[in-house]
Amino acid sequence: MTDVSRLPGSAAHHWQWQLRAACRELGPGRFYHPAGERGEEREDRDQAAKRVCAVCPVRAACLEHALRTREPFGVWGGLTEEERRTLLSRTCTEQERRTLISRASAEAAHVTAGARG
Repeated sequence: MTDVSRLPGSAAHHWQWQLRAACRELGPGRFYHPAGERGEEREDRDQAAKRVCAVCPVRAACLEHALRTREPFGVWGGLTEEERRTLLSRTCTEQERRTLISRASAEAAHVTAGARG
């Protein structure tokens, strides 16, 4: 029998947040743009994805994951790939980082308030 006592164990706890994600059953089309999508169509799709993120109970964990793993595509945690790249860039100032995260939080609050009103 193989000795597994030195293995690190299950990593499932690192992914449990995904089970509660608002996007779980929606499919990737809303969160990842098709090749060549530009302009208003892309903005509309991004905004629709961000509306889902805004009411998601695991938005912060999702954004943390996307930033930590340098997720290159799609809307994760309420930020597009461009917004995340800006956030992670070496030239991004602390003020710009706070602004991006604040904007995502404000969008979430606005959508949540609209859903209640």
